[in-house]
Amino acid sequence: MGFGKNNVLHDNHFRKDWQRRVKTWFDQPGRKLRRRVARKEKAAKLGVRPIQPLRPAVRGQTVRYNAKIREGRGFTLAELKEAGIGRKVARSIGVIVDHRRRNLSVEGKNLNVERLKAYKERLIVFPRKAGKAKSGDSPADQLSAPTTRQNLALPPSFVPEEPRKITDEEREFEAYKTLRVARADQRYEGARKKRAAKKEEEEAAKKK
Repeated sequence: MGFGKNNVLHDNHFRKDWQRRVKTWFDQPGRKLRRRVARKEKAAKLGVRPIQPLRPAVRGQTVRYNAKIREGRGFTLAELKEAGIGRKVARSIGVIVDHRRRNLSVEGKNLNVERLKAYKERLIVFPRKAGKAKSGDSPADQLSAPTTRQNLALPPSFVPEEPRKITDEEREFEAYKTLRVARADQRYEGARKKRAAKKEEEEAAKKK
């Protein structure tokens, strides 16, 4: 096979010692056993604590993945407040907090609040020193109860709803118009308040 025009000729090297550069993985079974032993040792050090911290149930991003529920980064401050858990106490009992996350729907917030409350019901807090319980520690009768180290499972992504007839109120409701009006109210709220205050001042000046 020839080369057309003024192109560079190939300079192939076929005498390299390629056998030395082949990577092998003969220690795979040994590493597998080592990881298994390390997990057992870590579980023994953790004691009765959960293996993984509790995280919220959130929807995936974009239209492609928002039908599925996955674990989020951490619970919002509003969710912790409604569940009755302090942000500093949450980290000590295995609940992850994310102060940057915001609740964009009531349904998502209620779902995570119920998740926190269910976690609190199952939670058993042992005192640091035996026989010297502090505020927040579980009572003595709960300390002897059987414990589980598995976290709460995520709720199902889709809960089917039984078929029903559309009501007249739902048929007459205009979702797009309602959203646009709410957005306009939020946008012009400050200007309307300013205009109303100015009008009140003018009326007060006329009365004088």
